[in-house]
Amino acid sequence: MSSFACTQCGSSLAITQLCCPRCEITYSGVFALPRLMRLEGDDQRLVERIILSGCNLKDVAASMEISYPTLRKRLDALIDRLNSLREQDEERTNAILDDVKAGKTMPEAAARQIREMNGGT
Repeated sequence: MSSFACTQCGSSLAITQLCCPRCEITYSGVFALPRLMRLEGDDQRLVERIILSGCNLKDVAASMEISYPTLRKRLDALIDRLNSLREQDEERTNAILDDVKAGKTMPEAAARQIREMNGGT
């Protein structure tokens, strides 16, 4: 389950509205979340710890008060989850491109969806 999940059924929530806090313009649509935002909270916090430590896994393990092998197992599981999300995104990208070819989706909308999935804007 991602950090953005329905409290009733556990399904991932869709972001359907964005608002600029400065000029208050609102954009409506279906917006994809980048992979790192689709990780569970514990995984997001682990990624943050690793980055802030300069990728020093021994320091991360010590700060979490766990052994290096335990951290390595958690990191390997995180890598598996990210690879799974990448595969899902590749499948989604292919489906989006198929929709463009079939005339179901405008190329500009498809490009936006693909950028969003890959963390771009």
